[in-house]
Amino acid sequence: MDAMVREGGVMLLGHSTARGRHASTTGTAMKPLSDKQNEPDVRGLRIDKVGVRGLRVPLLVRDRAHVAPQSTVARVGLFVDLPKEFKGTHMSRFVEVLNHHGRVVHVENIPEMLREMQARLNARSAHVEMEFPFFLVKKAPVSGKEGVVDYTVGFDAAMHGNELDFVLTLKALVTTLCPCSKAISKYGAHNQRGEVTVKIRTTRVVWIEDLIALVEASASSEMYSLLKREDEKAVTERAYENPVFVEDLVRNVALKLNAHPDVAWYKVEAENYESIHNHNAYACIEKG
Repeated sequence: MDAMVREGGVMLLGHSTARGRHASTTGTAMKPLSDKQNEPDVRGLRIDKVGVRGLRVPLLVRDRAHVAPQSTVARVGLFVDLPKEFKGTHMSRFVEVLNHHGRVVHVENIPEMLREMQARLNARSAHVEMEFPFFLVKKAPVSGKEGVVDYTVGFDAAMHGNELDFVLTLKALVTTLCPCSKAISKYGAHNQRGEVTVKIRTTRVVWIEDLIALVEASASSEMYSLLKREDEKAVTERAYENPVFVEDLVRNVALKLNAHPDVAWYKVEAENYESIHNHNAYACIEKG
């Protein structure tokens, strides 16, 4: 028969024989595991960011209409700075911090997560990066048919001491039509798909939907997922009437951001995937 043996305040399951009891009790004396991360490092180099990247977690994002938050999936990175005295950081603690905030991450929890990372990992600076698809239901311009369009959105948040820095990133696809091609061609003009990447720092909340509208209004035409023939006609003619170079595109976005009262800093990039060249056209403007 098995018997319960108490040793050191821990209940152990052993056999009733003396030999069995001896084997069970001696097995409880565990040696402490070495902590290599806490060992000193003699190279004298601090690390700006160290942590984990590539985690995929459920994410809730509020929308401008204040209806139920949109559910999506984010690719997450968590980082802290590492003083020159330490060999490494404790990677498992990043995941513990993330899990501590429940099965679904809320955007509003990011500052709290940053402070918890600072405390758990004894760091001065903590960083969270997230990238996720954001979806809008858009109506075709003439038929009114609805279709879902996806955008790529990112949050890059950092806590340096008690100071929070938050950057919102949007990547949106647009249509651009070449002004030069329109001016010199007899029958039409070449157009292409372009990608606009906008990064902003703001003094108040700027809704993702408003930033999308700002970018799309700066191009030859916005893009849709569902177009009937009458819609295709309208979109094609709209683009032809509003030709923009890649330079025009970033300037148009920058002018709108300059006029926005809540945008403190921005970086605008545009890349056109040229339809008649074997290269892309690129432009960038950054507000200092």
